[in-house]
Amino acid sequence: MDDDTRNSQIMDMAELLVSDNISINEQDPKKLQKYYDFAQKKFNLSGDDSMDLVNETFLYLTIKNAKDVDPLQDGDKFGAGFS
Repeated sequence: MDDDTRNSQIMDMAELLVSDNISINEQDPKKLQKYYDFAQKKFNLSGDDSMDLVNETFLYLTIKNAKDVDPLQDGDKFGAGFS
């Protein structure tokens, strides 16, 4: 999958999460199942790939909402392994 396609999927998922007012720290598997199912159906992803997409979207939203943070310098604050 190319970067443009993945970025488009992340943006679609982010719109859904924001419109549903889901916390970027949500961990309840029952609440997240809706988003895994959405990704599987809309983007034809496997279960693991849909979970990865939802997690990447949460990471994107976390970084997007961070104030005065350089993700390359402070990636560990977001659970990202940027180097």
